Amino acid sequence: MTRLVTTKSPSFPDATPDAPFGPFPPARWQVLCGDAGHWRAGLYSPDLSSAGQVVELERHDCPEFFWLVSGRVTLVLADGAGGLREVPLQPGRPVLVRGPHSGYCPDGPHTGVALVVERDEFATEYRAVGEWKIA
Repeated sequence: MTRLVTTKSPSFPDATPDAPFGPFPPARWQVLCGDAGHWRAGLYSPDLSSAGQVVELERHDCPEFFWLVSGRVTLVLADGAGGLREVPLQPGRPVLVRGPHSGYCPDGPHTGVALVVERDEFATEYRAVGEWKIA
C-alpha cells in the first residue's frame, strides 16, 4: 500500500543563530534547523538493527545527503527487483540517496547517527519493500 506525504516549508524548528543548540535525545529522525525554501538538516539514528527488520522504504522527489557522524549506520536501498541492497555509511564518505531507502544500526537501535541534509519542501512516497520494482 502506497502512502504519499508532503512536507511544506518551513519544515524545521527555530534555532538560535551563532550559538550551539541541543542536546537531542535518541530519535529515529530529528530535524535540527534549516533555511526556509531551501534546505533542512537533521540527525538520523535508526531504531532497527538489521535489514531483515525493514518492511517499508521511502523515496523523496529530491535527493538526500547522508554523512556518518558516529557509530555505524547502514542504508538499505531498493535493488529494483523487489529486494534490498545494503550500503554501510563510512567515515568521511557521504552518500547522496535518490532511490527508495531506509536504514538500520547494526550495533543496536540508535547506536549510530548520520547527518542528513534535504530540501525544505518535498514529497515522500512510502511502500512496502517488495513493491519497489522497476517496470
